[in-house]
Amino acid sequence: MAHLYVSAAYKSSGKTTVTLGLCAAFAARGLRVQPFKKGPDYIDPMWLSLASGRACRNLDFHLMSRAEILASFARHGAAADLGLIEGNKGLYDGLDVDGSNSNAALAALLGAPVVLVIDARGMTRGIAPLILGYQAFDPGIRIAGVILNNLGGARHEQKLRAVIEHYTDVAVLGALPRDARLAILERHLGLVPSNEARGAGAKVEVVRAHVAQHVDLDRLLAAAREAGPLPPLPADTAAAGARMRVGYARDAAFGFYYADDLDALTAAGAELVPIDTLASPGLPPIDALVIGGGFPETQLRALEANEALRNAIARAIEAGLPVYAECGGLMYLSRSITWHGTRARMVGAIPADAVMHERPVGRGYAQLVATGEASWLGAAPATQFPAHEFHYSSLESVGEGLRYAFQVARGHGLDGTRDGIVLRNVLASYCHLRGAGPRGWARPLVECARREAARRAAPLAA
Repeated sequence: MAHLYVSAAYKSSGKTTVTLGLCAAFAARGLRVQPFKKGPDYIDPMWLSLASGRACRNLDFHLMSRAEILASFARHGAAADLGLIEGNKGLYDGLDVDGSNSNAALAALLGAPVVLVIDARGMTRGIAPLILGYQAFDPGIRIAGVILNNLGGARHEQKLRAVIEHYTDVAVLGALPRDARLAILERHLGLVPSNEARGAGAKVEVVRAHVAQHVDLDRLLAAAREAGPLPPLPADTAAAGARMRVGYARDAAFGFYYADDLDALTAAGAELVPIDTLASPGLPPIDALVIGGGFPETQLRALEANEALRNAIARAIEAGLPVYAECGGLMYLSRSITWHGTRARMVGAIPADAVMHERPVGRGYAQLVATGEASWLGAAPATQFPAHEFHYSSLESVGEGLRYAFQVARGHGLDGTRDGIVLRNVLASYCHLRGAGPRGWARPLVECARREAARRAAPLAA
């Protein structure tokens, strides 16, 4: 698989717009385009999946080992003609001072040539030392070219091209004039997800046409074909036995799911059953339930109005239904959500009330330590769980006597010290844990569903 790493000199340079347009433009040419996204992100991958027609995959040094990153890259790249990896922040930005988890480190691991997106607003001659500095900082990173973004016009483009040609040996692979039509609406967690955005398909087409017109796709593809080879393809393993029906909330309120986590559920023996929390009149026959993150606060009235489903979920939890809920899912299982002075009733299974705030409460990578309370997770006390969080809400009026699955070693979680409310077979947390991998929650959830199904069947068999 030919592949490229789309990075930038600094954050908010237009990487997502460029990668979105490239995915759609190459797919329109008939290429099988596999998108990847570095780091923890649900929203950008939704847009990249829509543009490419293939589920975007996240690659994350904090949540995954290097072996897991290479295995995922090989597995999903093997069936594609072109891989496009969108970075986060700037090329050399990362948590560690040595750059071991930076975009450059991931590009090096994957043998990917780098295309540097540069927001060129107000720049002329100063672009040369910027490019030269990025080349010199790590000679092991191959910068295949730059794409200039937010240009002021043809004269601005000509000046920049002349400067870059005179002072550097870097190719200009594209030059995108400023265009207000390319903007995607944003709110408190970033871009509005494509599952909510009106006319998302039309927006992708506008971006595709713009990128196809102003980027040299042939030269970009030639650079991608100079990438290093894919790692060996790992063997797939699938669980034996009857499939468990695992419902998962998927609608305008809940849509934060990593494709690898859904695949992990399937590999563990799950049959995935999508549930629309806004419109479904009740729970379908299911053996377990997953409620991911999202924006339940934007759908308060619709969620409250669907009383039949809320009551059905509460009854199922009382009866022992295995449930995994993250962030927005945790909020939905609480008594209520309050946002901008509006309070709406939710499922009520968790004795607490979720309240939205103007600023983030928990944001960034987290590290959790298992307490041993979450029995179906199968984690011994002191087991470390890497996670991430990004929430503007907190829980108030929390009931006494609750059990908690994790102590928070890094991050905020529920209250700065704990996360993961355990209630019957429910595990609900603010932090997002990886579903796949050796410490993933997907397989233990399906195994719990099997045990519960066997428990229910035992009296019938007797």
